[in-house]
Amino acid sequence: MSGSQNVSPVNPLPPVVVALALVFIGVELIFQAGARGIVGGQEGVGWRIEAVREYAFFGVVFDWMLDTGRYPLEHLKRFVTYPFIHTSFLGTAMATVFLLALGKMVGEIFGALGFLLIFFLSAIVGAAAHGLLLDEVRPLIGGFPAVYGLIGSYTFLLWFSLSGKGNTQFKAFSLIAILMGLQLVFGLLFGSNKNWVADIFGFATGFLISFLLVPGTLRRVLERLRRR
Repeated sequence: MSGSQNVSPVNPLPPVVVALALVFIGVELIFQAGARGIVGGQEGVGWRIEAVREYAFFGVVFDWMLDTGRYPLEHLKRFVTYPFIHTSFLGTAMATVFLLALGKMVGEIFGALGFLLIFFLSAIVGAAAHGLLLDEVRPLIGGFPAVYGLIGSYTFLLWFSLSGKGNTQFKAFSLIAILMGLQLVFGLLFGSNKNWVADIFGFATGFLISFLLVPGTLRRVLERLRRR
């Protein structure tokens, strides 16, 4: 009886998820403090712009690397640093909420290493697709390609769960369908945003990586396809 009283009614978030969320929030708080002159003086006002120049992903820089065959670390780092820079406090808040909500399930099932693998590979593939498929001058920033990777992993878990219950597996894709629909509406209302390319490739990456993280999943899927 005494042991059950010590059990927390709230299932804590995986530490790795909390750590990344704190990085999201911490970076944004620094930008906000600098913009208001609380820290950094006059230089603090331009910290966000300087961070974009130094850490954002630029398609033109990626094209230069492919054309020259040179891949300096100062530019390769952009594939994994751009998710931590957002355009505004609202963008940071939204990305953090999704990170915490989806990271909880993904982190609990796949562990810290699996979570980090999904997060960063989704960011990398999303950026690469953005650079290869678009002729975009504006930088790619924000955590949404990586967060969409977590959505892809979450979708896989739902898909896998529904497959064992004999339910329609297409229901698992309802979340990504809603989010893509909202992006389309916002794009029509407030102007085109080509970041959806990185988001959708991030989603696909998270979904496909999850196949490899669950032992025997690919084999079972292939066997089911053969029976059909």
